[in-house]
Amino acid sequence: MTIPSPSPDAVRAAVGRVADPEIRRPIAELDMVGEVSVVDGLARVGVKLTVVGCPAADAIERDVREAAASVAGVTAVEVDVTVMTPAERAALTERLRGTRGPQFGPDSLTRVIAVTSGKGGVGKSTITANLAVALAGRGLAVGLVDVDVFGFSIPGILGIAGAKPTRVDEMILPPVAHGVKTISIGMFVDGSAAVSWRGPMLHRTVQQFLTDVYFGDLDVLLLDLPPGTGDVAISVGQLLPQAEVLVVTTPQAAAAEVAERSGLAARQLGQRVIGVVENMAGLVQPDGSVLELFGAGGGAEVARRLSAGRDEPVELLASVPLSLGLRQSGDDGVPVVLSPGDPAGEAISVLAARLAEQGRGLAGRRLGLSLR
Repeated sequence: MTIPSPSPDAVRAAVGRVADPEIRRPIAELDMVGEVSVVDGLARVGVKLTVVGCPAADAIERDVREAAASVAGVTAVEVDVTVMTPAERAALTERLRGTRGPQFGPDSLTRVIAVTSGKGGVGKSTITANLAVALAGRGLAVGLVDVDVFGFSIPGILGIAGAKPTRVDEMILPPVAHGVKTISIGMFVDGSAAVSWRGPMLHRTVQQFLTDVYFGDLDVLLLDLPPGTGDVAISVGQLLPQAEVLVVTTPQAAAAEVAERSGLAARQLGQRVIGVVENMAGLVQPDGSVLELFGAGGGAEVARRLSAGRDEPVELLASVPLSLGLRQSGDDGVPVVLSPGDPAGEAISVLAARLAEQGRGLAGRRLGLSLR
């Protein structure tokens, strides 16, 4: 029995479902599929990449080849890879940006969580990176913005140190690590170059990350803030007044006192403190006892202080123990939440579950509905 030669439309439909790894949308929807023909079982497929040197080129070509070959009757596949014209690229960026208003404005359905701390060295970035990966592991679409401009460390923790975003005209496509779309100033500087900027430059950087970087539709956007209550925290408060704030501290009393200030500063900017995370809570010994290197009770104390005089109490959402695996994972670029059995990873996974269950309230937001 002779299998009839498939139609070009059948091949076009199959390859059109291939997703661009960076934009995370089907290439047919992005107008990346060019000419398609089928002659004697040979399928020739044109693919238009967004830019020259697109880092996803090999993956797209491979997936297109496999999709075309899966169509009954196709015996061979040729993929012709070209690049979009400036006009096609401009149309694409306009279409992507035009799907909604500002990415994370007050009416956005994306839940924005800013992770802050009063002082450095409490493991805020480690908690943020692992929390992002844990949320993505629960099936959520997650973005992560490293706005700790002077002390950026997110790329290294996620194992993408040296990764560069892809630019499509004025639109920036963030690298993806462990399912998390990530942007950091570390992706724009060379090696260990220091960033020495003052207020206006810091504000512009935060603003550019939130406007020029295309994240697509996200369930959750996490921001890794620098320690303290300086320029970046103020800029985030101005640009994202609807952001919720997660305060990270250690059990030490001195750290807890400083951490409280970061929560109070967020409230002054109109943001809501949703909880406290206590990191470095204790090191479990072989005999089962816990060595409290940094004291005890700091996280609960911060939560108590931030709850004072409030109708809605601030909870201690997680107490993350000291873990050799947590430290090693940061050096290796493989988040500890991907290692089953690690006590710190399990605590952060439980934190992710609690935050996912909370959701974000719809009060005060327009839902885009109309009554007729």
